[in-house]
Amino acid sequence: MKKKKSISYAKWGYLFILPFFLAYFVFTFVPQALTIYNSFFENYREGLTQVGPNFVGLRNYIQLFTPDANGSIDVLKYAGNTMILWVLGAVPQIVIALLLAIFFTSYRLRIRGQQFFKTVIYMPNLIMASAFSMLFFTLFSNVGPINQIIQAMGWSDVPIDFFAKTVTVRALISLMNFLMWFGNTTILLMAGIMGIDQSLFEAANLDGANAIQTFFKVTLPLLMPILVYTVITALIGGLQMFDVPQVLTGGAGTPNRTSTTLVMFLNNYLGSSKNYGMAGAISVIIFIITGVLSMFVYRSLTKKD
Repeated sequence: MKKKKSISYAKWGYLFILPFFLAYFVFTFVPQALTIYNSFFENYREGLTQVGPNFVGLRNYIQLFTPDANGSIDVLKYAGNTMILWVLGAVPQIVIALLLAIFFTSYRLRIRGQQFFKTVIYMPNLIMASAFSMLFFTLFSNVGPINQIIQAMGWSDVPIDFFAKTVTVRALISLMNFLMWFGNTTILLMAGIMGIDQSLFEAANLDGANAIQTFFKVTLPLLMPILVYTVITALIGGLQMFDVPQVLTGGAGTPNRTSTTLVMFLNNYLGSSKNYGMAGAISVIIFIITGVLSMFVYRSLTKKD
């Protein structure tokens, strides 16, 4: 008797995931490859004259790391600005989101109206970053309501120029990034906590563990995969920070370019000069920084059993 051939459904799985790989290849892999390719060329516009593309090897990268007349290396300075702005916004974002996620998912507290609070904390994420920046610019301008309140309370006789001080500009940018993204992070962490088996919390309670012990011994270890994901995605988003500081400072990165980020620096080469070679080199540097820091975060927050 002939054996009946078993039916294989594996081909349908490959067929279903094929659109993703096609879209990834066309819209992500090919642009990334072209960016790396362009970074080795001199290709820019000077007035009405198009210079290049001419192969220059590593000259674009050497130029980026060459100190200027003041001894400053712009790409390193802007990388430092970007990391400072990310840390100031991301650390409070993750900490407060984690506390809120524990608060809302606590079976002991049984918070009422959770859906309302989830909606409220997520709403800032729905506002465009440019609109959010314009709102803050209006609030904290020299004639804005914040300065009017400060003068009315007698705390200052003259308007405070919030955009002339490095501390206040960085604080405003970090505050906006925090307000826009902590709700999204809270929802993700809540989903992670709700996916933990409730019997583990009950067992910890029966063993006499208090809330802090339960968090560090049960919740945090089992939540770590989601936490690692949120930290890495926040890092990637932070390194690509552009719209908030761009709109808030009018693209100038005031004061003294201390709020200029790497992507703002990249955008300067995509303006009138259309310098695709230098823009490609900066993009590759951002890619390398993102990969190294993401690996560092992953290695730091995970460990083998």
